[in-house]
Formats: sequence, structure tokens, C-alpha cells
Amino acid sequence: MTTTTAATAPIRKPAAAPVAQLTGEVVYLYAFDVAYEMNRFPVKELLGQPVAQFQVDASKRSPRQLFFYRPQMVRLPPLERLGPRGPVRLERTVKLLPLGAISITVRVPFSVSNLDELVCFHDLRFNDGSFLYDEVRQLAEDVRTELRPFYIRPLEKLGEEEAYTVFCINGPLTATDGAGVSAEEWLASSRRQVASLLTEETDPKHLSDQEADESTGKYFSYYERDLVVIDWDAALVIDEPRYFDEVLYIMELANLQLAELEAYDRILDAAVDRSYRDLAVTRFRALHTVNVQRELREIRVDLARLSDELSNITKFFGDWHLARIYKGLSDRFHLADWHRTIDEKLKTLDDLYQILRTDQNNRTMLMLELTIVLLFVIDLVVLILGLRH
Repeated sequence: MTTTTAATAPIRKPAAAPVAQLTGEVVYLYAFDVAYEMNRFPVKELLGQPVAQFQVDASKRSPRQLFFYRPQMVRLPPLERLGPRGPVRLERTVKLLPLGAISITVRVPFSVSNLDELVCFHDLRFNDGSFLYDEVRQLAEDVRTELRPFYIRPLEKLGEEEAYTVFCINGPLTATDGAGVSAEEWLASSRRQVASLLTEETDPKHLSDQEADESTGKYFSYYERDLVVIDWDAALVIDEPRYFDEVLYIMELANLQLAELEAYDRILDAAVDRSYRDLAVTRFRALHTVNVQRELREIRVDLARLSDELSNITKFFGDWHLARIYKGLSDRFHLADWHRTIDEKLKTLDDLYQILRTDQNNRTMLMLELTIVLLFVIDLVVLILGLRH
């Protein structure tokens, strides 16, 4: 396979020719943690629509041993709304994952003459004053309510979502004179505009060179006509429309991983807070100590299960362009740092409860020693009284 081009340093190339009309779609990815786990029974219908198995078609970039995790998916009827630049059509899909999470994808097509016109799509607002975010949260609540019988220990309240915006531009790019434009050369000449789009800045001139280089520094390209630029909150993809789905799915999985890691981090924060209170409770509460020890073991098992599930949904084989994109997303999202933070909190919990357990054992041993001494004293008293008689 051809070696993938990846870069994190600023591109310094001659300016490319002006690009003609930009067409494509903005893809909004929302990940929600909704339950501890989902049972393995297949969901046949959701929100009145049939549920199917999601799959990604193999492309020219995929190795022979292609593997994709395939969750259950439902495609909802499109909606018509008035957006910032006229009528927009919302295409919505929902994916169900067994680790107790759902992912909602909304696609909105666009046709603009320059990147600056896409900034308003970053956080889409409709003419009636409502936001796309509000509709997605309501949709997530409807899904959570309908799937409640399928969930194990569902959350009582929908938590915060993890959102990611992807601007997909149809490639290959063409100049105003009809000639083809290299995607990397276009990025070199439009770096500040791309950085402004990814950071949601309305005026590219306000950005420093350092911020422009940092926001657009992590990019990946396979052919001259395709490009993926990854930032923390958004990404830009240039490619033929038929190849969008595989890249978007990798981004969706990374976004789901981040949402689940954040959810478990919150669980561990609450557990650490409880552990400090447990160390200050009244003495001689052996049953309480046993309960918190059991809770700690359950949390450790849960995290092991989560790690296994997260690993399974992002298995890649071979030297693969998509695997490199996932690695770039993992770096941007600091997934490794999240894992380390969770491991450190688990170790802190383990140390605190070990102190609690040791203290409980010491108290138990003290009670046993006092009981032995008391029995010895009683035996001695009985012996003395017997001799007197």
C-alpha cells in the first residue's frame, strides 16, 4: 500500500489557484452515555423506523483484511428547516452501541463560494431561534426512553453530550479556470481560513500564525485530491463523497470513546469523594467497609469491560490510512491521557480503601485480643473462686 502522508508541521508551499464553488455537507456527531450496558437482544424498531446493521463499504484504501465494528443503526426521516443561509435538509441517523452509548449523526448539505460562509454552520441555529443542539438532545431523550427496557442500569437523567463537527467538501477541488487543485497546496494557501473555520472564528485575521499552524497542523492525505485536517472541536475532510462515510465513522468512534471515558471519569470522581467520607465515618462499621470494597471491585470490572469494548470498536489491521486518522484523533482528544487519569484515580481508590480495610483489620484484631484477655481473666476468676470453695 502507498504510504500515507501525515504532517504536524506548517506547510510552506506556493499559493494554489482560487477554488471554484465549494459543495458538500456539514456532519454533526453527538455521543451520549445513557446506561451501564445494553443487553444483546436485537432492537427491531426504533422511533417507528426499522433498525439495521451498520456497515462501511470497502474503498481503495482498505487492506484485504478489512474489519469494521458494526453497531445497530436506524435512519430517521429527513427534516426541513430554515437555516442561516436558507432552507436546509437534516438527515439523521442513530447508532446503538452495547457499551450503553448512542451516537446521533446529522448531515446538512451546503454550497458556498468560500470557507468563511461555513463558520455559521459550526453551531447551527435555525431562523426560529432554536439550535440543532436542542433538537438532537430531544431526539436522544426519545431514544433513551424507548430503549429503556434494553438497557442495564440506565441513567435517570441524560448527561452532557460530546459533540464534534466535520466539514466535508466534495473533491477533487477545481480552480475557477477548471483546472485541478492539489488538496495540500490548497491547504497551504488557505491555512488561516481553515483554522478560522475549525476554531469558529468569524474573522481569520484575528488568529495568530501560531494558532493557525496549530489548528491545521495535524493533517493526513493519501492522494493529491484528498485531505483530512483534525482539530479538537472540528475537522475538515476533502474527498469524493463516496469515501466520506469511512472517515466519518472513525471520527464517530473516537468521539464515542471520549464520551465514555469522560462518563467513567465522573463516576470515579464521585467514588473518590465517597472514599474520603468513608475514611471519616464512625469506627467499627465492618459491613460498611465490605460494601465499599465491593463497590470498588465492581468499578474496576466495569472499567476493564469498557476498555475491552472500546478496543473492539477500533480494531485496525495493517498499515492503514484510516488507522493513522484514528491515531491523529486519539492525540487530539487526548484519549491516552484520559486512560492514564482513570488508571490513576483507580489506584487512588485502591490505596484509600486499602487503608480503610487495614484499619478495619487492625480493629478486628484488637477486638479479638481483648476478647482473649477477657476470657483469660474470666477463667482465672473462676479458678480462684473454685479454690476458695
